[in-house]
Amino acid sequence: MTTDRTELFIDGQWVAPSSAQTVEVMEAATEQPLARCVLGSTADMDIAVNAARRALRGPWASYTAAERADLLDRIGAALRSRARDTAALVSRENGMPISLSKGANGYAPAMMFSYYATLIREYSALEIRPNALRGRSIVARQPVGVVAAITPWNYPQGLAAMKLAPALAAGCTVVLKPAPETALDAFVFAEAAVEAGLPAGVLNIVPGDRESGAHLVAHPGVDKVAFTGSTAAGRAIGKVCGRLLRPVTLELGGKSAAIITESVDLDVFAKNLLEVSLPNNGQTCHASTRILAPQNRYDEVVEVVTETVRSLAVGDPLDKETAIGPLVSSAQRDRVLGLIEDGRNAGYQITTGGGIPAAQTAGWFVEPTVFSDVDNAARIAQDEIFGPVLVITRYADEDEAIRIANDSAYGLGGTVWTTDEQHGIDLAARIDSGTVGINHYALDLAVPFGGRKASGLGRELGPEGLSPYFALKSIYLGSD
Repeated sequence: MTTDRTELFIDGQWVAPSSAQTVEVMEAATEQPLARCVLGSTADMDIAVNAARRALRGPWASYTAAERADLLDRIGAALRSRARDTAALVSRENGMPISLSKGANGYAPAMMFSYYATLIREYSALEIRPNALRGRSIVARQPVGVVAAITPWNYPQGLAAMKLAPALAAGCTVVLKPAPETALDAFVFAEAAVEAGLPAGVLNIVPGDRESGAHLVAHPGVDKVAFTGSTAAGRAIGKVCGRLLRPVTLELGGKSAAIITESVDLDVFAKNLLEVSLPNNGQTCHASTRILAPQNRYDEVVEVVTETVRSLAVGDPLDKETAIGPLVSSAQRDRVLGLIEDGRNAGYQITTGGGIPAAQTAGWFVEPTVFSDVDNAARIAQDEIFGPVLVITRYADEDEAIRIANDSAYGLGGTVWTTDEQHGIDLAARIDSGTVGINHYALDLAVPFGGRKASGLGRELGPEGLSPYFALKSIYLGSD
């Protein structure tokens, strides 16, 4: 067991919640309770939003960009000092292999705070432009206001930092609502904020259920919503924000394709397959889970993918040799197993996996699974499974490969595998997706990340990830 969390973080203080509602955070690998965490009610959300509004108008408003940058650097340092412990905690909460969690939940959040600290030091809040008709004009960038940041359980630290760092850099205040499944690790941000000396109310952390999350999204004191999660939840949030004319960033689901070209070096693809197609046990929105193989190399691709997936070590997420850990919950495991059964009943061949690993007597494990000869119209090729399941589909030529890749409700990620980089770039340009990797896939802090179609609205990371946290004001000046 780890330490129970009995208080919320609101207005710079650890405070008791207004209700007795709690959640038992479970350890994914053992199915045993990890710790109990309080959940905030709608009343707690009201208190947190009010604290954020006071902070927005209080001392935080007088901080210069350089002073905010210094604070971000201190928060980053505090997160970095906790990185190993935080990574291990997240692995216990959601089953992420520690080899991935060390970066994604340990060091990457600290890097994001450092990145936006550097960026805001160089950012100009005022820009003077010559007026096209007469005189001059000023474009002023001001904090958009109070931000509701709502984050999921799959990459809880990294995805929270993608919102917190640019929001604080811009001078906004934030109410963070983490997912109940990973509520424990969210308070690491509170500890880092206190250590860094962040003014009271600038960051508030209130885990909550769907009711409190919906209350936060629609709260009249919120000026912007930043959400990462399922497409269904994103549509509901987008509907509310549309009615309220409230700015919103939505980073949602995906069902990305890996296009294997005829010139592919399959050794390179096999070496990168875990990172690109099955990261975090498949619980990754941008994973290339649809593998499109050319007809004349199809059997070879099926063999390489099958043998690579079959060789992946399944087990304790805290073991550095583990490649595939458990899923986050029994409900998620059952959903993934149900989709595997759907593919089996539809007549598609399973070349490896397909069930629960016999060696795992506890934990929400699913065998890494590969389906071959899958029609792209099949449910397992269209639905976001969010588990360790890959489907392989053959194509006759590259025009067909592009049509198949784009035949999806989603458009978040994707990869192209070729020995001709320029050819890969040309194919990437034809994929209806916000991001594409050539012979690998890894997010870059300095470039925008986000999707098209049902994969969301807006972008995070890079300078483009900072812009949504500013409101623009044009000031027209007369002639000299």
